[in-house]
Amino acid sequence: MELRVLRYFLEVAREGNITRAARRLHISQPTLSKQLKELEGELGKKLFIRGNYSVRLTDEGMLLRKRAEDILEMVGKTEEEFKALGEPIGGDVRIGCAESDGMGYLARRVKSLQERYPRFRLHLYSGNTEDVEERLDRGLLDFAVLAQEVDPSRYRSLKLPGADIWGVVMRKDSPLAEKKAVHRSDLLNLPLICSRQGITEDYPKWFGEKVDTLNIAATFNLSYNAGILVREGLGYLLTFDRLIYTGADSELCFRPLEPELETRLYFVWKNYQAFTPAAQLLLHEMQAHFGPA
Repeated sequence: MELRVLRYFLEVAREGNITRAARRLHISQPTLSKQLKELEGELGKKLFIRGNYSVRLTDEGMLLRKRAEDILEMVGKTEEEFKALGEPIGGDVRIGCAESDGMGYLARRVKSLQERYPRFRLHLYSGNTEDVEERLDRGLLDFAVLAQEVDPSRYRSLKLPGADIWGVVMRKDSPLAEKKAVHRSDLLNLPLICSRQGITEDYPKWFGEKVDTLNIAATFNLSYNAGILVREGLGYLLTFDRLIYTGADSELCFRPLEPELETRLYFVWKNYQAFTPAAQLLLHEMQAHFGPA
């Protein structure tokens, strides 16, 4: 299976049309069609359902799309790593991160590095812990910033300063907005918009045995779109402070939970990981400011 053919396959999958894909790839349509047929023959599976003007992926095609994206991303990362070996004061570093105001600690260290090493480049991937850990384990990321402690048998970590404070984002015209803080009893019968990670990791600590009785109207993994749901009146958002804009000109406000619920942030990498010069540079910078692992 050639990387070139995988790139052809992904272009067709994205376009949903062989003619447009061939045009973007600067090859003829018959050549592209032949390559796809040969790929299907090589795998022994039909990858596309062909219509008059479009194509769509079969189940096998969707599986190959995910694998092809991973393969080509890994190839790109490997090529960048080898280029970086000859570029000791620069290179690319990929970090998966949770949504947190604590990302400012990482941003300040990266800014300091870029002032000293202008060729140092950062690439961020945002997601919940499960998404980020999966990419870290597959070698698609150099580091992760996670909003929970990690398994020391798999990872090493640095604890970042401070903590994220949990609370409720709501419309300013909500009756709860008159309170300075929100108690458990205030939320038990309200429609809640909940972090999928929070449901398993954080909410049980605060709601206790009542966690199974919550009225969950929606779930999310990143907060921005969840804030739009709140604005449109779908429910009350349980999230960290400072992730959703709640300034004077916003329709929304934030109220902390009482008793307080907080989550620490960790800078994480795999045990026995081999680092590029750029990744090693960032690790030394983080360890110098936030202590050894």
